[in-house]
Amino acid sequence: MFLFVMGNNVSAQDRNNYSNGYGHTLNLGLGLGGYSGYYGYVGHSLPVFSINYELGVVKNFTLAPFATFYSYHQDYYRETVIPLGVKGTYYFDQALGASPDWDFYLAGSLGFSVVNSRWDNGYYRDSNYHTVDPLFLDLHIGAEYHLSHKVGLFLDLSTGVSTLGLAFH
Repeated sequence: MFLFVMGNNVSAQDRNNYSNGYGHTLNLGLGLGGYSGYYGYVGHSLPVFSINYELGVVKNFTLAPFATFYSYHQDYYRETVIPLGVKGTYYFDQALGASPDWDFYLAGSLGFSVVNSRWDNGYYRDSNYHTVDPLFLDLHIGAEYHLSHKVGLFLDLSTGVSTLGLAFH
């Protein structure tokens, strides 16, 4: 369960300790966005916390189970959303001839959102505020700069949640 809760951010790897060169990385991020069409519903971006753990699969490719979290409140309506899923990442460092201080990647994430919607007590109007498909697919492009052998700073631009965060190798 702990690994599944590790979430939707970027890349970071310990190339000296893993045969594939990528993986075994905890990514923690804070971003802006939303899932499942919430952009149009809310009308603005929301702060989102994200966590994932990258596992090396094959050369230059990782899978990262993730969880993200955000909450929304307007008028008498409150909503908490926890997207869960897996992110597949392919690293282009070798193809780009990148310095060892940098990682560059493209990724896709697939998952579903657990949504808790509720109306404040005393609200007696129509409670069919909205319905959204809980499944989502996002595309990502990103980079990480390795501050040290153990810590990196990453930026992940996405069709869902764009994130800035720390990677722990």
